[in-house]
Amino acid sequence: MTPSAAAHAGTTKFSTSDHGAADDAAAVDGAVAGAGGLDAGHPLMDGRTADSPLITAYRGGKPSRRPVWFMRQAGRSLPEYLKVREGVAMLDSCLRPELASEITLQPVRRHDVDAAIFFSDIVIPLKLAGVGVDIVPGVGPVLDVPVRTAADVAALPQLTWEALEPIREAVRLTVAELGNTPLIGFAGAPFTLAAYMVEGKPSRDHLGPRTMMHADPETWTALANWAADASGMFLRAQLEAGASAAQLFDSWAGSLGLADYQRYVAPASSRALDHVRDLGAPLIHFGTGTSELLVAMRDVGVDVVGVDYRLPLDEANRRLGGTVPLQGNIDPALLSAPWEILEAHVRDVIAAGSAAPGHVVNLGHGVPPETDPEVLTRVVELIHSISPE
Repeated sequence: MTPSAAAHAGTTKFSTSDHGAADDAAAVDGAVAGAGGLDAGHPLMDGRTADSPLITAYRGGKPSRRPVWFMRQAGRSLPEYLKVREGVAMLDSCLRPELASEITLQPVRRHDVDAAIFFSDIVIPLKLAGVGVDIVPGVGPVLDVPVRTAADVAALPQLTWEALEPIREAVRLTVAELGNTPLIGFAGAPFTLAAYMVEGKPSRDHLGPRTMMHADPETWTALANWAADASGMFLRAQLEAGASAAQLFDSWAGSLGLADYQRYVAPASSRALDHVRDLGAPLIHFGTGTSELLVAMRDVGVDVVGVDYRLPLDEANRRLGGTVPLQGNIDPALLSAPWEILEAHVRDVIAAGSAAPGHVVNLGHGVPPETDPEVLTRVVELIHSISPE
């Protein structure tokens, strides 16, 4: 964590429900396993990735070249992905280590991006814990039974370290092939996971979880803490197995006002990250539609803040007081625009990002499935051609 970010994290006081605060603190202490840092053979420790452009930028240093990777770079925009996924369900592809590793590596080979992002899904921790969930094509995550009462939360199975072995194996296989290119681990943030669990399926407005926060805050806190521990364990498995950084995705946080985020969501996000802080890897926080939440998202204690396409990076940096490196924020819609328009936009993003203590170029959302992969390769070449001064 950069010193300024650590200072903010250390002084922030989250508003929380009074329900079971001492028990929650004890639960976090008990859930964080194996504190003590990374093994000597980890890529961050043995010289493979510590000085890479990505990690250097995440830590506020001067990279040898301008780093870039794309959210959803491993996915339906790549013909090689479609080929290996033929006849394999989404969650199955995430839980077959050799397949998950191959999919993770594909965009690195094709685009020469500066990081791999682990191929998985935010509901994998639920699946591995024994929660009935599947990815329905054209719909998204669907739970067998929504979680809406205190009894529902109490009945949730607990994720175990043993159940995470397919994840660790996939990461080990991937890191063995990546060489000096860092792997980024990821997990869904507790609010986004809990929102799916309450609604039972994707929702436009997330009324269910937003209502539960106020109508039954004790049950909400218990559910958010369950999700936080599942996400935190998922992140730790990836980092210990070889990932060099970790990103917490809060896809649905943009549906919240600042007060609700600070009171009902930030404590759980911080709890998830508590599982991995001792490892010393850079931590990134990203959400969509979260321009008004950026400071609160930083203050859960992260090193880098991801910014979606709605807010210019220089304005994001101003709001954050220049305290942390930024990641983002090419508008995915422009990937299908004429090249001269896309090129000008990429240059604008880089110029705006120069105000921050560090900048990793990314999209302001995931790669659209219809994106021409040749365009992404060309964008990477453009970014690498621009001096990181």
